[in-house]
Amino acid sequence: MTLIIRNVSAEDRLAWDALWQGYLVFYEHPLTSEQTDLTWSRLLDEEFALKGLVAELDGAMVGIAHYYPTYSTWQPNPDLYLEDLFVDASVRGTGIGRALINGVAEIAAGIGSSKIFWQTHKNNVVARRLYDSIGELSEFVTYLKKTETP
Repeated sequence: MTLIIRNVSAEDRLAWDALWQGYLVFYEHPLTSEQTDLTWSRLLDEEFALKGLVAELDGAMVGIAHYYPTYSTWQPNPDLYLEDLFVDASVRGTGIGRALINGVAEIAAGIGSSKIFWQTHKNNVVARRLYDSIGELSEFVTYLKKTETP
């Protein structure tokens, strides 16, 4: 089996969309087709900070990772936030999620980042086993405040 981790490209749209929809179903979070199109266009826009990696296993796309830089008042270089990570259920547990995270970490190291970070739902037990094996659980608690949109 040959695994390749690479940047997302315009030719990936159909395969990316299937994985993206699987991710949205997993999190029970439907999005409009307009939002999906916007996300896709942002991934390909060189001027936009959102970037993506894909995992190809024997020529078939089986995983996606989306990330972007976050800037800090405490350090000169940005860290990378891993916003989305999804691997097709048929190949989970084979190291593809780990390879995607390591791909983002390599990009982070290349720009002088001190870390990558991400969130997952507290009940995402399968993913948390992977995350516990390669990262460290933060001591920080995340708060959310919803805003009123005009």
